[in-house]
Amino acid sequence: MKVNLISDTVTRPTPGMMEAMNGAEVGDDVFGEDPTINAFQKAVADFFGMEAALFFPSGTMANQAAIKLHTQPGEQLICDHYAHVYNYEGGGVSFNSGVSCKLLVGHRGMITAEQVESAINPPDFYHSPLTSLVCVENTTNKGGGACYDFRALQEIQRVCAQHGLAYHLDGARLWNALQATGDDPKAYGALFDTISVCFSKGLGCPVGSVLVGSAEKINQALRVRKVLGGGMRQAGYLAAAGLYALEHHQKRLQDDHRRARELGEVLGRLSFIAKVEPIETNIVIFEADTSQISSENMVAALEKEGIRLIGMGQGKLRLVTHLDYTEEQHQYTLEKISALRVS
Repeated sequence: MKVNLISDTVTRPTPGMMEAMNGAEVGDDVFGEDPTINAFQKAVADFFGMEAALFFPSGTMANQAAIKLHTQPGEQLICDHYAHVYNYEGGGVSFNSGVSCKLLVGHRGMITAEQVESAINPPDFYHSPLTSLVCVENTTNKGGGACYDFRALQEIQRVCAQHGLAYHLDGARLWNALQATGDDPKAYGALFDTISVCFSKGLGCPVGSVLVGSAEKINQALRVRKVLGGGMRQAGYLAAAGLYALEHHQKRLQDDHRRARELGEVLGRLSFIAKVEPIETNIVIFEADTSQISSENMVAALEKEGIRLIGMGQGKLRLVTHLDYTEEQHQYTLEKISALRVS
């Protein structure tokens, strides 16, 4: 059996999603004339109680556009040292916006209002970059799918408001956080200036992310998307997948979360696993006891059984459950992990 747990980006459209895509009414979205794109953007904006939304080919482009909207060259944003915008977007913060990052060491990728306030550069001290933006990530990828307590996000927003800072949420896996916490998505819309949400991870779409915000900001984002090369033509086929996912694939994320917890429980019982990070959503991060087995050999042992995972560096390994990870595959994976031995 082949089991791919390297990421929740490996999913393929379900038959129902394919049917919705094949039947989509489309037009030229660069001219604003794709009815399915327009309906999709409105649905996502309404879901978060925000004024407008814009479809992007990727979460990286959506995040980079948001940073561009909120900053000027030479300024600085604040984020956790695990942040996707810093670690996994090709240096786009500096390349696209001419902005630097002030990195905070939070807890599993989550920062506090106190940390943010202490990191703001004095606005009248022109020797240091002007702080203009705070970026947070929920759930945290490198932090193992950890979810912010909403009250912590509110406290950070109060600091942003007090100091005139913009507030962006990288919500690539916000769908997972909403299912895990039961938080109201409209409360998020009321809190942040912009939010990016990904549809090609837990929701199982083939392509795409959406940026939501005020009508003014999204109108500005349209121009930024054009500069970044993100305009697409008959993109309604992709938007149809997103509309289908909104209706059919949110609640099932709870199955991914359950399976991730069960994987963590089995890993935690192995004597040669040094640590399993707390599991709140669909990401399992663990470390091998290198005195018994290297992380490379751990990866090789599982791949020999047909189970793919990914190394994150510094001895950390990651499994991610997803839409295409079936219960049959799950039981097989639990069995094979339980039977692993160090020779």
